[in-house]
Amino acid sequence: MLKKQIPNLITLLNLLSGSIAVILALQNQLLMATVFVGLGIFFDFFDGLAARSLNVQSELGLQLDSLADMVTSGLVPGIVMFQLLCQALGADVLAPLAWGASTFEINFPLIALFGLLITLGSAYRLAKFNIDDRQTSSFIGLPTPANAILILSLPLILHFHESEMVTTFILNPYFLIGLSILSCILLNAEVTLFALKFKNLSLKDNWYRFLFLLMSLVGIVIFHFIALPFIILGYILLSVLVQNKA
Repeated sequence: MLKKQIPNLITLLNLLSGSIAVILALQNQLLMATVFVGLGIFFDFFDGLAARSLNVQSELGLQLDSLADMVTSGLVPGIVMFQLLCQALGADVLAPLAWGASTFEINFPLIALFGLLITLGSAYRLAKFNIDDRQTSSFIGLPTPANAILILSLPLILHFHESEMVTTFILNPYFLIGLSILSCILLNAEVTLFALKFKNLSLKDNWYRFLFLLMSLVGIVIFHFIALPFIILGYILLSVLVQNKA
């Protein structure tokens, strides 16, 4: 039935967006890769909404959603972090190998592979999500789309906030490696985080969701892309506060 396939088609648009972002990230076009990841996250939000609205949730949809997220919110952030580490280490990963070069020659610093920890952590988190029945109305650990926003905020900040201090801070290999490790921890931490799923519009039931959306909007308007990492941090802290009050 066509109605059952509507959420799956939206999920495939997420996967398509993520696949295009992979190609762009490999070409070191990090801004365009970020745009397509954002588009993929948009589709990721609406595939679940469509499935619930049409009452056509399925096991196939769940698995397909995780596979799409693995590309859009798992693989791309890892490649972006790899590229940022290469940039921080002064490596030109776009330089092609000379014709006839050794098959086993590597033209990037091996330490940049630390960025792919994000991809590994995302895969582990998504696999756990699929078999964890505690995550129907909330999340255990940072969702992969939120983590992708955290990582992909870095090229946005570098491009749109031209500051020597900010650039020096972000393009510090120790900072980038530390953030990659922290990302893996946050993705798989046994911390309950609220989901932006409104069962009703009651202020009593959703005050923390409204507060988070308001804080995010104000932060973006005032501080632009620099606000994105702090929005993710605020999301975690607010979730912990809500959990302690429950």
